Amino acid sequence: MGLPFVIVDKRDAKVFVFDAAGRIQGSAAALLGMARGDDTVPGIGDREYADMPLETRTTPAGRFVASKGLDSHGVDVVWVDYEAAVALHRVVTTNHSERRLERLATPTPLDNRISYGCINVPIQFYENVVSPAFTGTEGIIYVLPETRPARVVFGSYDVTRRWQR
Repeated sequence: MGLPFVIVDKRDAKVFVFDAAGRIQGSAAALLGMARGDDTVPGIGDREYADMPLETRTTPAGRFVASKGLDSHGVDVVWVDYEAAVALHRVVTTNHSERRLERLATPTPLDNRISYGCINVPIQFYENVVSPAFTGTEGIIYVLPETRPARVVFGSYDVTRRWQR
């Protein structure tokens, strides 16, 4: 039995959603953790926002079993890493000075680093693509690394090796 899956490309700040049969359902720009890096700071999910220095605000790389749930405000999200408090959710626009909607609309990923680690996507994309993909099922979220090789993060094979008979 297949599961829906998401690929998060941190370098290009894009999210791609696929159904359980591997058919692409949509893609969109994303806002990511302010700090570059592929690891979660231990205990970060238990900290208050005020206790998160810039260098701790990473979107972790890896393979995550994700499911829908509620955040601390009762809003539905897709939990990527519950213990680290990292979710895929609608763009947060409460702090107007962050210009999150404008950042999502720019053609370059250079200004898409603003979150505490969560993956923010356009509201309509979340509601029409992400949420339906995870309704009634878990799914897999692959967050591609930006500072380490993919084979280190995902344990992939060395595809440059030539096999002999």
